[in-house]
Amino acid sequence: MSRNETEARQAGVRRTVWRTVAALVGMFAFAFALVPMYDAFCRLTGINGKVDTTARAIVNEEVDESRMVTVQFITRNGTGLPWRMEAETRQVRLHPGQTSEVNFIFRNQSDAESWGRAVPSVSPSSATRHVRKTSCFCFEEQQLQAGERIELPLVFQLARDLPPEVHTVTLVYTLYPVEGKQEPLQVAVQTKQGEEA
Repeated sequence: MSRNETEARQAGVRRTVWRTVAALVGMFAFAFALVPMYDAFCRLTGINGKVDTTARAIVNEEVDESRMVTVQFITRNGTGLPWRMEAETRQVRLHPGQTSEVNFIFRNQSDAESWGRAVPSVSPSSATRHVRKTSCFCFEEQQLQAGERIELPLVFQLARDLPPEVHTVTLVYTLYPVEGKQEPLQVAVQTKQGEEA
């Protein structure tokens, strides 16, 4: 094999390696951006029962005692967060217009402090706009120390105008890690130490 052919082959291998590395970096960046992009899209369109995490006032309306609706609670852990989350009660039955409270238990199973956020969704999607929450751990990020266990409430109500064909509403909460929460504190500590020196 001539020198020119060897150099051409090596150049081709280098191009292939760089393209592969660029593709891997692009896929990694896309994976990190996927969850926030998906949540924003679903909030905008109402697809997949994603709900806005801003508080909605409980309405003092007459309870519709002519019908009962089952509300189920499902918890999931996203990757990268060593927490366990579970609902104290797996399901409740209530009348539309009635307010209910359910506690959720969070446990940090690691030996380090970490931050997480529970992202909610509602099924069927036709019930999304009929779930009202006044208190929910999903409104903000949560911090747990190593081995810490906390109990947080969900206070909610189903609106009276919940479609009559809906007999079961499923609330799903998926935990995701919140990255970069420790960085500002570390920077502040390092700056303070530098000033003292």
